[in-house]
Amino acid sequence: MSNLADLEQRALAELASCQDESALRTWHGKYLGKQGEVVAAVKEVVNVPPEQRRAYGSEANRIKVSLTEAYEAALAKIKQLALEASLSADALDVTMPGRAMSSGNLHVASRVMRDVRAVFADLGFQVYRSREVEDDLTNFELLNMPPHHPARDMWDTFHTTIPGVLLRTHTSPGQIHVMREHCPAPIRVILPGMCYRYENITTRSEIMFHQVEGLAIGERVTMADLKGTIVAFARRMFGEERQVRIRSSYFPFTEPSIEVDMDCIVCAGKGCGLCKRSGWLEIMGAGMVHPVVLKNGGYSPDQFTGFAFGMGLERIIMLIYAIDDIRQFWANDLRFLRQF
Repeated sequence: MSNLADLEQRALAELASCQDESALRTWHGKYLGKQGEVVAAVKEVVNVPPEQRRAYGSEANRIKVSLTEAYEAALAKIKQLALEASLSADALDVTMPGRAMSSGNLHVASRVMRDVRAVFADLGFQVYRSREVEDDLTNFELLNMPPHHPARDMWDTFHTTIPGVLLRTHTSPGQIHVMREHCPAPIRVILPGMCYRYENITTRSEIMFHQVEGLAIGERVTMADLKGTIVAFARRMFGEERQVRIRSSYFPFTEPSIEVDMDCIVCAGKGCGLCKRSGWLEIMGAGMVHPVVLKNGGYSPDQFTGFAFGMGLERIIMLIYAIDDIRQFWANDLRFLRQF
């Protein structure tokens, strides 16, 4: 029993001499660790005469608890002293103003989308939203692209695991939805939204992008109305000095079809990587609504005509702000986003 008393006194004396946390950890390993002296003393109970074991074991456990409590108290005291020293050395001035919270702002795509909507609102167009997950029937067949039609190769489609269900490759399927909803009334709408295509990512193409579809249907709607709408939009968005050219093209859902180019703002028409050294950048495809599409939407081609157009919003933004890489829109780089 005298050995236990000596062990307790020696351990407490060494504990009192510990001046930092490192010394305390060393003390703990020496006395209370798995190979420590206190644990060894507790195990010695098997070598004590039977009539003394109970008293020995009780005293050994008391010493173990006592030293553990003393260690925890000493550790807490040293941590408190370290904290007070740190606060004294690095005093906090509570009278100093706090750090201002930075406020967010609209993404440049959202801002320009609002501008586009405002321009077309002044031209009498309403906004119609359609779904991003489409069926093959609406995305292709009702737009004059039956199965195995070669025009489908123009779109690299994301198909889902559900047969016939896909991510829309363009906003044109919205034409079918809005026509069937409003037939036989005249229509003048834009259909903004996201599109998805499995394409190589380059400076001018991404796998997902915003698109703005336009559709106007009524009696005696002509190509002249389409051209006037395009020119009015270009002048409002890019300035009166911008040059626009219209060239023939092909889309299965319009007839005749055109593509609209504008002189490249990045290089002022001199030629750069964005415009493929041509000086022109395509801003939209358009044309008169194909009679088959009109029929699929519920309109009689004998009575109604219409025009449609589709533009990539990111291309519009690149022209407005002279951005030369479309990948910046999805990079989440605050240095890029804060410019706007």
